[in-house]
Amino acid sequence: MNNLVTILIADDEENIRDILEYNLSKEGYTVVTAKDGEEALEKAKQTKPTLLILDVMMPNMSGVDVCAELRELPDFKNTLITFLTARDDDFSQITCYEAGGDDFMSKPIKPKVLITRIKALLKRAFRNDEEANSDLVIGQFIINKDQYTVTKNDISITLVKKEFELFHLLASKPGKVFTREEIFNRIWDADVIVGDRTIDVHIRKLREKIGDDAIATIKGVGYKFVVE
Repeated sequence: MNNLVTILIADDEENIRDILEYNLSKEGYTVVTAKDGEEALEKAKQTKPTLLILDVMMPNMSGVDVCAELRELPDFKNTLITFLTARDDDFSQITCYEAGGDDFMSKPIKPKVLITRIKALLKRAFRNDEEANSDLVIGQFIINKDQYTVTKNDISITLVKKEFELFHLLASKPGKVFTREEIFNRIWDADVIVGDRTIDVHIRKLREKIGDDAIATIKGVGYKFVVE
């Protein structure tokens, strides 16, 4: 399976690119590298990788900008994107997730930790592909998991990948309260470490796009989808 997976690494530090490429190649992945954001964008369009590992701060174009631009393209709606950054703070994580990132890893990262995180991302992605259904019609919403599209009263709503997955999870069982721990495990996987505010940020962005009344907060527990 690994030899069917292409990973693009973009980082302006050559030694980091070399270390990541060496360790991922040992696992059997096909690896493509880029030294800055512009090259990463160009090579992503050429190779259509399964996963991108983007350094946040790069010359010419930041990793966040690369991610945001790729998410606007149909071919990259479901592509896995994870960030590498020397900064480990809530603002940096929020910026990465709001751009459409799937994961966030702080430098320096140990090769074994990197491999574990990559495998967790790929495992969840392939599991989601296998479980994907067609249209889910709930209240005013039509959710298509195959195409990652949402419409409300025939009006299209644009959601980034993690927003869509979170919304689909909540809407799949209207009225059920999903705990924060359950959401973390289902959307980010137990093996993926994310900041405490990650869910809150995604819920806030979802409410801005689909309406405040669609998602209810159960204090101290979690969230549920409310059918209008």
